[in-house]
Amino acid sequence: QENVLQRVLQLPVVSSTCESLQRTYVSTKEAHPLVASVCEVYERGVQGAGALALKSVEPVVRKLEPQFTVANDLACRGLDHLEEKIPALQYPVDK
Repeated sequence: QENVLQRVLQLPVVSSTCESLQRTYVSTKEAHPLVASVCEVYERGVQGAGALALKSVEPVVRKLEPQFTVANDLACRGLDHLEEKIPALQYPVDK
């Protein structure tokens, strides 16, 4: 089944923006060791919090799955419309 989040992340304008941000983040960490150590602490914290949150919401997500499916289908149709009306979404951010 089509997933709206995956589709949005695959849009050239979004994926190129994410790649640019990731390159900037990595190069900043490489250039500044103190920033890198702080970032690594935060990254571990976010990973732990994310794992805990995922475990906590899993029962709710299972219960609401039919509603999420309907919302995803509506969002995919909306994205179809946006892609049709805004051709710039199909180009990388630098174009």
